[in-house]
Amino acid sequence: MNFLSAVESCLTQFAVFSGRATRSEFWWFALFRWLLLMGFLILGAALDEVFETIGWGLSFLLLLPDLAVGARRLHDIDRSGWWLLLQVIPLGFLVLLYWWVQPSKEPGEE
Repeated sequence: MNFLSAVESCLTQFAVFSGRATRSEFWWFALFRWLLLMGFLILGAALDEVFETIGWGLSFLLLLPDLAVGARRLHDIDRSGWWLLLQVIPLGFLVLLYWWVQPSKEPGEE
């Protein structure tokens, strides 16, 4: 999956928490979100604070698609999407990061 198809897939499935998402789909969308936010933050610092506000607003709007693709990525490695709640505890993100970089598993594979 390439960059544009991953972003399109995540935005069209913005509230779909079932199914599977490949590593490439997940990481391309993560890169898209990061580039979008950083671009607006840089514009905000260089030109006007309005751009910074727009960047944070877009980041907030992309929260639901981010959670959905994160849950689908966890399903791809045979984990429950509820594991996303690890993000609210200290160092829980590191466990999720480890799982998100794991290769895909076939359904029922150990």
